[in-house]
Amino acid sequence: AALLEMEENQITLDSLENGADNPAFSSLVSPPFSSGRGAGAAQCAPANCVFQGEEKLYAEPDGPRGESKEERRGEGKGRLSSWCRKALQPASKAKRFCKAHAKVLKMVVQGLLGVAYLCYFIAACWLNIQRALALVIMTAVVVFFACWSLLKKHCGAKVVLLLSPVWKCFQKSWPWLKWLVWVALLGGLIAWLALDTSRNPEQLISLAGFCFLVLFLFACSKHHGAVSWRAVFWGLGLEFLFGLFVLRTSPGVQAFKWLGDQIQYFLSYTTAGSSFVFGNTLIEEVFAFQTLPIVVFFSCVMSILYYLGVMQWLIVKISWLLQVSMGTTPTETLSAAGNIFVGQTEAPLLIRPYLADMTRSEIHAVMTGGFSTIAGSVMGAYISFGIDAASLIAASVMAAPCALAMSKLVYPEVEESKFKGKASIRLSSGEEQNILEAASNGAAASVGLVANIAANLIAFLAVLEFINAALRWLGEMVDIEGLSFQVICSYVLMPVAFLMGADWADSPLVAELLGIKIFLNEFVAYQQLAAYKKNRLSGLEEWDGSRKQWISERAESITTFALCGFANLSSIGIMLGGLASMVPQRKGDLASIVLRALLTGICVSMLNACLAGLLHVPTELGNCTTFLSTANFSSTSYTMYMCCKQLFASSVLENGTLSFTGPWDGVGDSVLCLTQCCGHYNHTSCAG
Repeated sequence: AALLEMEENQITLDSLENGADNPAFSSLVSPPFSSGRGAGAAQCAPANCVFQGEEKLYAEPDGPRGESKEERRGEGKGRLSSWCRKALQPASKAKRFCKAHAKVLKMVVQGLLGVAYLCYFIAACWLNIQRALALVIMTAVVVFFACWSLLKKHCGAKVVLLLSPVWKCFQKSWPWLKWLVWVALLGGLIAWLALDTSRNPEQLISLAGFCFLVLFLFACSKHHGAVSWRAVFWGLGLEFLFGLFVLRTSPGVQAFKWLGDQIQYFLSYTTAGSSFVFGNTLIEEVFAFQTLPIVVFFSCVMSILYYLGVMQWLIVKISWLLQVSMGTTPTETLSAAGNIFVGQTEAPLLIRPYLADMTRSEIHAVMTGGFSTIAGSVMGAYISFGIDAASLIAASVMAAPCALAMSKLVYPEVEESKFKGKASIRLSSGEEQNILEAASNGAAASVGLVANIAANLIAFLAVLEFINAALRWLGEMVDIEGLSFQVICSYVLMPVAFLMGADWADSPLVAELLGIKIFLNEFVAYQQLAAYKKNRLSGLEEWDGSRKQWISERAESITTFALCGFANLSSIGIMLGGLASMVPQRKGDLASIVLRALLTGICVSMLNACLAGLLHVPTELGNCTTFLSTANFSSTSYTMYMCCKQLFASSVLENGTLSFTGPWDGVGDSVLCLTQCCGHYNHTSCAG
């Protein structure tokens, strides 16, 4: 009877939650077996139940009710398994509920988080709105793009349909309207330059240098008649507008100064890790332990941002702006935008699947973008030297449109690109499973970069010292004292430095730094620039005999932009090795393009420097009489040096009588201030 009942209630593969409720085992819990062993069978696993039931029915129909040890152990396991299933039933039900209502639960969680952030935001603004200004700006940016995304998703098609008549009318009028726009822009630019350079005529030198470099690159063009002037003018225009915003407008200056300060503050967290590993003494005194850990930290942060999708989002937005305005293809534009944040071999990874099918002009654009910018990780190291963070950030962003423009000027498109007019290109992303793996991979990947930087510094500085020793020896043979690589560069590249806008007195030192950057690398050049800046800020005299100890603030700004790029001879191997590993079948094309791309990259950095010289505003010195009257002369500074220099120029010594002119005329503390200045600096007025 039990067997017939089991056949009627066929065994089913229901979920384990059914347990003993499975109809196939109803016979095992029937009254004939409700006590003793039958009760145990009702709570055991299904397979065991069948076996035990059969054993009861056939093996021991009339035998004693005694049980073996193995049977009791099996019954114990069955009871435990059944108890576990019953205990897990609430969790299983909760899991099924979450799956069924996943969208609703997600909206509830997001709503709660949004309400919590809103309360926090209101509290921060209520307590101190000035302190919360940065939070307000970041929140406004996020809200704007979130609303834009929602509007585009739900109402984009309707808006396009609504504006289609206006767009058609605009397209019909554009052939004659564009000339009107170009004439208006050109006239406005000429008028602005005339008014602006009338106050600082030295800016005209930078403008002349900018025009000369563009004409030089056009002379080096591969196909003069195929140049896309739209890409050239739009690229240079975007570079100029961004430079104008950063260097001239109050919001731009304040925003990038704040951003630079925040980056410096952010990089200071590196000390927590490096001091724990190396100790405070080493990180304060040894360059390798002071600067190179910053590269590890920055690389780790960049990897996390890539995992979260922040970097991809930024790159897509910037590339969209460049592509729409300049008319370049998505692949080369994405690579140029990526170079703002990553290095010359990392940016092509964004478009790795498309490299094999790209034209020579597009590959040239990819290479030029890599040579024209620096990676975010090494930017952190340069900031730690003391280089102005806002200038480095501005130089990297300005280089993206300029590199694309000059690339299309030097190597215009004469082939049919497979990606022209393509709506979008899929960005490559990492394979990390979670944020901890992304952070670990970023830190591990930086080890090779840190080792590469350290090895290059050791090798290049040693080679430079050897070259200088050889040149000194050769110079002494013909009675030329002090001949060195830097001296040769200072003479050969001095006209270029002057055309960028550096004063003639500063041009030899700027040219020396340019030579180090081009023939060695920018890391060594930035180290030397940081030394010059430190000398200026510490208030050292400008000249130590015939040797200049620092360069002016204007020359510093120009040099910072000119050095911001990987365009040096050693980068040729890095660029070829990186790209050839991705597309080995195109090694010939890569080798034939790389030198032209290197030259273009060098000129892009110089164009940025010319623009920095054109837009540079001299820093106001302030009231020197008040400053020196209240200054503590126990240490010197750049402001003290300039004020003492003004005081020296205002002092007049006639017939043993000391008098003062200009702003120092009639100031009671003039003689005391002069005495204090003479304690630090030498001047003819101090002899009296």
